[in-house]
Amino acid sequence: MKRIYVNEEWCLGCHLCEYNCAFANSGMRDMASALKGKPIFPRIHIEGKDAVTYAVSCRHCTDPLCVKSCIAGAIRREDGVVKVDRTRCVGCLTCVLVCPYGALSPGEDGVMQKCELCLTNACGAPACVAGCPNGAIIFEERREAQ
Repeated sequence: MKRIYVNEEWCLGCHLCEYNCAFANSGMRDMASALKGKPIFPRIHIEGKDAVTYAVSCRHCTDPLCVKSCIAGAIRREDGVVKVDRTRCVGCLTCVLVCPYGALSPGEDGVMQKCELCLTNACGAPACVAGCPNGAIIFEERREAQ
C-alpha cells in the first residue's frame, strides 16, 4: 500500500503541506475563500524547530492503537487505510492519547480528524505531497521490514 513518507533533511518547515491539506479537505474550490483569515485544521502537522523540522501524519499502522482504543467505534482500518467515521466520533480524545505518532487532532467542530491519504476528497492523491515545494513529502509504496 502506498503511504506518505517524510525526509526531514529536505523539510523547510514552511507549513505549505498544512495549508494544502486544510484546503483539500475544506470542500471549497478557492483556497483564499477557504483559508484566508480563518484558523486552519490540517490533517498533517509540522513539528520541530530551527534546523530540524518534519511533517507528522498518520502512519496507517497494521495494528492501530487508535482503532483499539476508540470507545465509539469511530475509527476503523479499511483496505490498509485508517479512517475516522466523523458521524460516530464523540470527541473523547482517547485516540489522541494512544497514538504514538501524534497523528490525530480535533477538527473545527471538535470531531477527530487524521490523514486519510486524500482518498475521499477531490484531490484523489495527497495534497500535502503536491504542495511540498522541496519534495520532502512523498507518496510511495515501500517493502515492509520483516
